[in-house]
Amino acid sequence: MSAAARLYTPELLALAVELANVPPLAAAHARGEARSATCGSTLAMDITLDDEQRIARLGMRVRACAVGQAAAAIFARHAPGRDLADIADTLGLLESWLRGEGEAPPWADLDLLAPARAYPARHGALLLPWKAAFSALSTVAAAS
Repeated sequence: MSAAARLYTPELLALAVELANVPPLAAAHARGEARSATCGSTLAMDITLDDEQRIARLGMRVRACAVGQAAAAIFARHAPGRDLADIADTLGLLESWLRGEGEAPPWADLDLLAPARAYPARHGALLLPWKAAFSALSTVAAAS
């Protein structure tokens, strides 16, 4: 099996179509952006919050490879109800996991991204949604 076939599984590629269900929001409480230095992929995220400062809804503009798109779709599936602390913890655990230190964070469907661990050039794209959400939620926290 080729390296591309191991990375770009049918399951990973199918996630990209889910992004059609997560368009940018016209009105948002917070906006955040992230860019991968290794590949130039970008993600801009709009977030609305509930009364407890947890993600209620989100929208995204994703210009990324299939790994970045898949990560964004997985993030969108499971982000509602999460707050800044959840996002920060998951981001830290993801970065460690990608370096080969420790287990994957407790975020559903991350197993679909596991093949990308072997491709450091894709790590930046995989982290985009968590970094953009962290940026957005940090702005809200700083304004409070």
